Amino acid sequence: MKLKKYTSEFGYNWKLAAPVMLGMLGHTFVGFVDNVMVGQLGTAELAAVSLGNSFVFIALSLAIGFSTAITSLIAEADAANNQAQAKSVFKHGFFLCFSLGILMFLAVYFFKPILYAMNQPIEVINLAMPYLDLVAVSLVPMVVFQALKQFSDGLSMTKVPMYASLLANISNVILNYILIFGKFGFPEMGIIGAAYGTLISRFIMVLFLWIKLMRNERSVKLITHLNFFKLNRKMLSRVLGLGTPSAMLMIFEVGIFTAAIWLSGMLGKNPQAANQIALNLATMTFMVFTGLSVASTIRVGNQMGRKDYKELRRIALSIFFMGGLFAIVFCVSFFLLNDILPHLYVDVKDLNDYNDTIEVIKIASTLLIAAAFFQISDSMQAMILGALKGLQDVKIPALITFVSYWLVGLPVSYFFGKKEMYASFGIWLGLLVGLTMSAILLYLRFNYLTLKLIRTNEPT
Repeated sequence: MKLKKYTSEFGYNWKLAAPVMLGMLGHTFVGFVDNVMVGQLGTAELAAVSLGNSFVFIALSLAIGFSTAITSLIAEADAANNQAQAKSVFKHGFFLCFSLGILMFLAVYFFKPILYAMNQPIEVINLAMPYLDLVAVSLVPMVVFQALKQFSDGLSMTKVPMYASLLANISNVILNYILIFGKFGFPEMGIIGAAYGTLISRFIMVLFLWIKLMRNERSVKLITHLNFFKLNRKMLSRVLGLGTPSAMLMIFEVGIFTAAIWLSGMLGKNPQAANQIALNLATMTFMVFTGLSVASTIRVGNQMGRKDYKELRRIALSIFFMGGLFAIVFCVSFFLLNDILPHLYVDVKDLNDYNDTIEVIKIASTLLIAAAFFQISDSMQAMILGALKGLQDVKIPALITFVSYWLVGLPVSYFFGKKEMYASFGIWLGLLVGLTMSAILLYLRFNYLTLKLIRTNEPT
């Protein structure tokens, strides 16, 4: 009976989370397709995409993290049936996200020469530079989409962004096939074709989501007749106050994985390509946890609006429990398939690149063992962070993630990731340590806050 108290919420949790999962998996599948198709060109090309995307991931994570503030604020306004508040949140959130998208594009475009000073394989850098130019431009539509998505999620309309992501995913697969390999009369463009595919599919994604929101009776009232030249300082401060720590949360987490890409590059192009394979697979499972994290933010935000704190805690714990079950399944899957999955990304029939390919597969299969271990930690920290965002508590969690990833995880990765130590596996050992510490400390924070809310709001 006690267990049913939490499992009874699984159905509604899934209803909210599944569209987000599928939408996020659509984003990740775009990367999966890029990696698989580019991997057929050679290990250097795969490493180049990894290195180029590492720069973009930092910029994108900053923008995505910032945009998550929109979800919790919209969810709270929606639960309180405050349409004026919801409209103001969207206007200010969208304005800030669009501005941030432009800044991120400029930062990536003008700072990309720093790659030459990072001790990365020169062959990989030369391939990555033109790829980065186009992918940097795609940051703008991606951040705009993210603002619209978070708004839609906050209204519990999670299916609409899912359809947009799936459409973009299909578009990207088709465009990649045509442009990378030169089909239907188009020139063979290699990894530049993958960059064009990403850019075009992201514009398609934004256009589709905007049209759907404009045709929805509930959302159209909140996104039209907005004067972006008349902004409210108080609302700007509120969105910034919640969005900035959320962005830092994202930067601290994504940054440690980006650092793993750079550390792998210092070991050579094959370890970097292997790292990309393991990272892409781990990212796909993480999108499931991201879906549950968004559900956690929405449901906790709703209960905050209703001031029902006992129900808030029960619902959040039900999501943590549900995510833990998924994590166990993924953990076992990575263990059982660690020797098989890397073959999806490379062409073992290419005799010119055969020795490099075999080395990449060997390293990647080892890294998937580490990825299996941190499924539990990664799932917990993601969902607890979602709940804390719903509580609009982001400053302390940002500090927790900084300490866990950068003061503990990164030094472990650097020390054990040397060639004379455990090389690539040592780098991922640091990721495991950082994620585990983060999950534990974030849960302690959630436990403290929810029990305090319940205790201080009990009738006397």
